Amino acid sequence: MKATEYLLDSAGVRALDERLARAGLLELAMEHAGNAVAQAVQQSFPVGRVLLLAGGGANGGDAYVAARLLHAWGREIELLALPVRHPLTRLGRARLKAVGIQAVPLTPASLRRALRASAAQDRPSVVVDGLLGTGFTPPVRPALAELIEVLNAARLPVVAIDLPSGLEAGTATLPQPCVQAAVTVTFGGAKPALIYGPAAHVAGAVQVAGLGVPSGWIAERALAERPSDAALAARLPLRFPDAHKGTAGTVWIVGGHPGTVGAPVLSGLGALRAGAGLVTLHTQEAGVPALAVQQAPELMARLHRSLQDLDDTVRRGGKKPDALALGMGLGPDAARWARMALAWEVPTVVDADALQPGLAGAGHEAVVWTPHPGEAARLLECATPDVTRDPISAARRLQHLLGGVVVLKGGPTTIADAAGVYVARGGHPGMASAGMGDTLSGVIAALLGQGLSALDAALCGVRLHARAGELAGQQHGYGLSATDVSASLGAAWLSLTSE
Repeated sequence: MKATEYLLDSAGVRALDERLARAGLLELAMEHAGNAVAQAVQQSFPVGRVLLLAGGGANGGDAYVAARLLHAWGREIELLALPVRHPLTRLGRARLKAVGIQAVPLTPASLRRALRASAAQDRPSVVVDGLLGTGFTPPVRPALAELIEVLNAARLPVVAIDLPSGLEAGTATLPQPCVQAAVTVTFGGAKPALIYGPAAHVAGAVQVAGLGVPSGWIAERALAERPSDAALAARLPLRFPDAHKGTAGTVWIVGGHPGTVGAPVLSGLGALRAGAGLVTLHTQEAGVPALAVQQAPELMARLHRSLQDLDDTVRRGGKKPDALALGMGLGPDAARWARMALAWEVPTVVDADALQPGLAGAGHEAVVWTPHPGEAARLLECATPDVTRDPISAARRLQHLLGGVVVLKGGPTTIADAAGVYVARGGHPGMASAGMGDTLSGVIAALLGQGLSALDAALCGVRLHARAGELAGQQHGYGLSATDVSASLGAAWLSLTSE
């Protein structure tokens, strides 16, 4: 089973480095890092000249190690370096000199000369970026900014060490200037800037390399976890041969008003395809039942004069569902209906119109809140860019405000409960279309109805939905609809559990 991966920000890296230093393992970790960079160059760019750029800090030390190893393996190399600041970088420079390679002072002029020499080679060349690492905070100094601009203008492939120089490890912001990398080799765990856009757009293919230290050392400094597909597949519900619709979970979808009749239907389709035994749509909008029958006759629908009637029935002792999803097209009175339904204390997914300010304290442990960044900003009373700049912090703040489990949708989606933060894998760019969130709410509700905890339903539901998008995207590309994703949920389930 593939191990769980972790995310580290600059504070986590700094704490890990301090522990490595206390244990006398910092030099060993740098050797591991430099070896991983050299291996990445060999695998992705196996022929041609290698130009390495070394900063004065620890990132530059990794570049010195990579240069020494690539030279030992027979590669033609040149290393341009800024003045050394870090003791291990100084050691790396001495060891490189001992095998016959002298570092050249790095200036805009020397970089232009080296890039021209690389471009003139008959064989392709590659540049290793070891200028700035996880300790960097923007803005880039003018002298370094000029170096980055010269490098980008050369349009040679770049392998970045830990981060493309110019990125800030813990945020999704894309500053300028910033190195445009083809490959980024990062250590211990991915950095938020490498997986959240737009910062991730310049990272290229990201490889996470180990440091030769116990995984627990990294886990205790981690900002978030990335569960593997195998770990999530093990949490999906299993059925005995005598299962029937009554034991597979009853799910209610509450929503729909004029102009949004499709939203609760999409949620219902998601719930059906994610294994719910019985799915009923409860709505005040007359168009919902007809559309439900048209899309899937297996969906049941109940038309109410007012959702207050539904609440009265439940409060008089009427049967409750195993799980509930509400908010999809629920309309202008959504906040009141959300409070009403949350008081039933059944496992609940709160989405769309129901995500209104003032719900703090209204939920319970079995609630999954599923905002997109705009809805999250409304709940947190901040600007949307504040959410997208640092989704991990935003998800954590939302969880503290609302309780339960928060699913902050995005690329990737971020999940938070009281104990920690998790970052989802996968998905497809074609999923950037209307109705995807409605479908996801139905998927999570179906898993809640089948007995999963709020956290497991959120983690598994997000990955199942993303995997369905990947499979549907192979057929439809960017022309991907929410119903395409629903149709692929069964195949996604099989895909995850058969790996």
